[in-house]
Amino acid sequence: MKIKVGVIFGGETVEHEVSIISALQAIENMNREKYEIVPIYIAKDRTWYTGHMLFDIDVYKDFKDLKKYATPCTLLCRNGKFYLEKVKGLFRKTITNLDVAFPIVHGNNVEDGTIHGYLKTVGIPFVGSGVLGSALGQDKVIMKQVFDSMNIPIVDYQWFYDSEYNETPEDIIKNICKMGFPVIVKPATLGSSVGISYVKSEVELEHAIEEAIKYDQKIIVERAVSNLVEVNCSVLGNYAHQETSEIEEVLSTEEFLTYQDKYIGGTKGKASKGMASASRIIPARIDQNMEKEIRDLSCAVFRALNLSGVCRIDFLIDKETKKIYVNEPNTIPGSLSFYLWEPAGKKYMELLDDLLTLAIKDYKEKRRKIYSFDTNILSGYVMGSKGLKGVKGSKGKM
Repeated sequence: MKIKVGVIFGGETVEHEVSIISALQAIENMNREKYEIVPIYIAKDRTWYTGHMLFDIDVYKDFKDLKKYATPCTLLCRNGKFYLEKVKGLFRKTITNLDVAFPIVHGNNVEDGTIHGYLKTVGIPFVGSGVLGSALGQDKVIMKQVFDSMNIPIVDYQWFYDSEYNETPEDIIKNICKMGFPVIVKPATLGSSVGISYVKSEVELEHAIEEAIKYDQKIIVERAVSNLVEVNCSVLGNYAHQETSEIEEVLSTEEFLTYQDKYIGGTKGKASKGMASASRIIPARIDQNMEKEIRDLSCAVFRALNLSGVCRIDFLIDKETKKIYVNEPNTIPGSLSFYLWEPAGKKYMELLDDLLTLAIKDYKEKRRKIYSFDTNILSGYVMGSKGLKGVKGSKGKM
């Protein structure tokens, strides 16, 4: 009997389309002899849909048309089993059952632990990190505070809320100037290089901050690394065991890897291949000592944030000083970083199989832990001298 996998993608996020690309890539490479795949698309208005037409990427070119034919649905648990149900007014109809969920989502409102919290509440096994790891991996400020506490190397940075900038912009700009230029201004909880600016002087700073504020309430400003080389390493595993992929050296046409580089560059007139579209050198042009340090740091980051599944850790290297800095983890990386595993001998189909196997194994392990008690302490509880009668008698009284 095949395992039914609900692949969840989309969502109300600026990385909505990137998620669609990553999800359909994964679906195309899943072992159909072993898995029955059920697509679950979250539209930008947060409505959930399913339906066979969701396998076709052309359907997403017109979201309004898609909604006419896809089936609105909801995920629920009933008698210990998991179902997708059709929603129509007060009536519900079971569409199919599911064995495991596979969220392939990117960005705020989904990758940040939101979808993971929902799946955990429903109780279904799912691929990837839990709520805490996902939330930490999305918030670049709190993430850096965790790294700093564990002596994981990071660049100098400052952060602030949009409200603080609106009240005292001069003070914030003055503090950033003390850090020195160039700097990189980012929305603190976005990915895919959305809203990021490379700032070379104070003149450019105000515009960069205002651009970042369009996307987030929290802004982070990082000191740019001189003589920059960007390398990435993917990690597969859980808190107990990790393995690392091949290391890539990322090539960019700008001072940092842009959204254009990641998802559009090199694909004129062709469908984007997600992060697989980016220009890269594999393996990275680094020596053995640096390679070992990057692999060790990748596993340290993975454990520090309590991650699971597959993630990609991005690094910044000053090629003159040989200093390595952790930039950020991507808890659900674009294209699931399959392009880093294939050079290491793990085909995409095998990577996906490993992720699903790990999710089911972790679910079984967690089921052995105690999360609630069979006894009900309320069974003999009396509310005041009148018990429940006192509650009934207080109706309408404030």
